[in-house]
Amino acid sequence: MNFNTTNSTFRQLLGNGLRYHVPPFQRDYSWSEVEWDELWQDIEALFSEDAESAHYMGYLVLQTTNNKQFDIIDGQQRLTTLSIMILAGLSLLKDLVNNDIDALRNEQRLQQLKSNYIGYTDPVTLIEKPMLQLNRHNDKYYRNHLITLDKLPQRGLHASEHRIRKAFNWFQIKLKQKFGMENDSGQNFAQFLDELVDKLFFTVITVNDELNAFKVFETLNARGVRLSSTDLLKNYLFSLASVDDPHDSQIKHLEERWESIIRLLGSESFPEFLRVYWNSSHKLIRKTDLFKTIRKHIRNKSEAFELVKQIELSADAYTALKDTQDARWVEESKYLKQLSMYRVKQPFSVLLASYEKFFESDRAGFLSIVRAISILSFRYNVICNNPPNEQERFYNNIAIKIDSNQLGSAQSIIKALDEIYPNDEVFKSAFSVKQLKTTDNRNKKIVRYILCEFESKASQVAIDEDNDKFNIEHILPENPDESWGSIDDSKIDGLTYRLGNMILLEANKNRVVGNQSYQEKVKIYNTSSLHMPQRLNQHYNEWSQDSIESRQKQLAKLASSIWKISELS
Repeated sequence: MNFNTTNSTFRQLLGNGLRYHVPPFQRDYSWSEVEWDELWQDIEALFSEDAESAHYMGYLVLQTTNNKQFDIIDGQQRLTTLSIMILAGLSLLKDLVNNDIDALRNEQRLQQLKSNYIGYTDPVTLIEKPMLQLNRHNDKYYRNHLITLDKLPQRGLHASEHRIRKAFNWFQIKLKQKFGMENDSGQNFAQFLDELVDKLFFTVITVNDELNAFKVFETLNARGVRLSSTDLLKNYLFSLASVDDPHDSQIKHLEERWESIIRLLGSESFPEFLRVYWNSSHKLIRKTDLFKTIRKHIRNKSEAFELVKQIELSADAYTALKDTQDARWVEESKYLKQLSMYRVKQPFSVLLASYEKFFESDRAGFLSIVRAISILSFRYNVICNNPPNEQERFYNNIAIKIDSNQLGSAQSIIKALDEIYPNDEVFKSAFSVKQLKTTDNRNKKIVRYILCEFESKASQVAIDEDNDKFNIEHILPENPDESWGSIDDSKIDGLTYRLGNMILLEANKNRVVGNQSYQEKVKIYNTSSLHMPQRLNQHYNEWSQDSIESRQKQLAKLASSIWKISELS
């Protein structure tokens, strides 16, 4: 990946006639007092007695074709806020001039600082020529009111324009508090700003096309620097939609759809959703190739509009599949809850494709698919712990076949799962030796669910795993007392978290049994209302490694009858 990386001060960024442009459909100005105050505190610290020589402002990702004019791919909030702060200071200089306080010198300072850090006014047309151009919603307000240092209108504004106005007023107050309105305050502010622009520095990454910009996003995200790939994709699609100067109503319609998608998903979840959406009807692609692939497929305005339309429809289904409380679910809810508990993501391309094909036309068939995928995930992921990469390719192939009608029924989809479905012998073998450390929250939920299913099967009475009346009881305790001395200390940790060593028990009885001996525990187990604790001592007179292994093998047989896709038997 080719891109240029440099460290630049704020002064260097604004020098040599460089111009910066927030692409029209990038995010509106969104910073609030929290971010303004953080920035101001950092700036104040630069001028304290024990100050650092510079403050790092983070990454600035730019895109250019001529190294003179740059689109801001990431960093517009920071640059915009710094510009607003400078303009707030210039407005104080203008007040000094209007109040005839060192008017001549302060007018000179005002014009020079404005020329250096904001832009200039064309002497013929009197039109402002700023170094920074904001997006389509914010630039008019910024150019016509902030840069001109006129009184700011407060009515008829977009929400983001209100934020710009509030930021301007907020920094005005801070600068007034810092410099006041004395005779030398203009000089003090000018000196402050002249020093500040050399103390703020950025890591500037410059690329020459959208594809490289996206690769920069992926690279930085992999290194823990969170950048908005969602904004980059939006800008690409909207740039296609803007070809041939479409009516503003078209763009507004598209933007409303996009904002609806982001409200539904959230910007952080969007990239994950987009990959699931794409893989539900196209050949599997890696996360790093997502933008490249979309760019290859979506090349004109009509395709951009159609993609956003389809994304909006699928985003609704995807959000519902992730939300087990969604009103449209009945029996599906418990299986979706199980997938969430397992933290399995790979099946969602098939679930999305199945929803679109069957939810309206064959509700029972859709339910059977969701149930089968939950059972497969329990066998494949939770118990057998098989590699997820192979599973992702498998689900992608099924999703494509659903989308292309090669798999036209729920039954044919379930039959297709057989390719990676662990059969009973494989499953029982893995279950017989499975450990799940209940110190991990995910594992604790899964163990509780498994034990509830066992108890429900044994007693023929449904047990809700959310019922806090019951707890996980470790028969060999996690911290055994001296009565357990017959078990080798080195083996205790490995045995404690075997599934064969765990049982469901009333919470009040669980507290009583504590770390007591097995003989004392079974006396309390016998008073339980649950089937399995009552009958434990009928099968095991003592509790040892052999007992745990024997019981787990018996549970493995029971598990194979509970978590079973009957069509694949």
